[in-house]
Amino acid sequence: MGGFFDIPSDLQASWWGLIGLHLEEALVPVLFGLLIALPLAQLCARFRWLYPPMLGITTVLYALPSLAFIVLLINWTGLSTTTVEIPLTIYSLVVLIPAIVDGVRSVPEETHAAATAMGFGPIRRYIQVELPIAVPAIFAGLRVATVSSISLVSVGALIGNEGGLGNLLSDALHYHRPILAWNSVLTTAVLAILIDGLLVLLRRLLTPWAVR
Repeated sequence: MGGFFDIPSDLQASWWGLIGLHLEEALVPVLFGLLIALPLAQLCARFRWLYPPMLGITTVLYALPSLAFIVLLINWTGLSTTTVEIPLTIYSLVVLIPAIVDGVRSVPEETHAAATAMGFGPIRRYIQVELPIAVPAIFAGLRVATVSSISLVSVGALIGNEGGLGNLLSDALHYHRPILAWNSVLTTAVLAILIDGLLVLLRRLLTPWAVR
């Protein structure tokens, strides 16, 4: 039967190796999503008419089932990590863009006026004034996007990609070992909780003024 940590040899990776692969495939899309969301959110905050269509497009893409999205991409990117990371990056945008926009819009008008009076242009004001004040809102979105990405990475195993802990779900069926499925589910949940806790700690370090 094998124990909880008895990983099948066909995976060619240890339990810790699967965790490393899982985190890599989950966190890289969130990082790319954040890098894309920051300039897009700036445009949405500056040109308010742009926000509704931007939100509509990302929401429609988010509504696509992850497996169907991945299958559509296979013709262009093949059975690769990229095929999984592209949908996860897009999914993160629907959370990150509203979070950043809401955070930036929460900046008081007097703060905008003070920055303008000091000679700050739109980009400099966005980076040095608005984003630091918006950090709590940004991290709220970042936490949701990260936990969602960690949970969705496992779908990649269904197309033969090295989907980290998702491979244990496939092997649980193949070898008739339910314990592997429990391993995948519980480990993924613990990872999500730990990473979420780290993000909370990082937010508190970056915003000591927001902590009582």
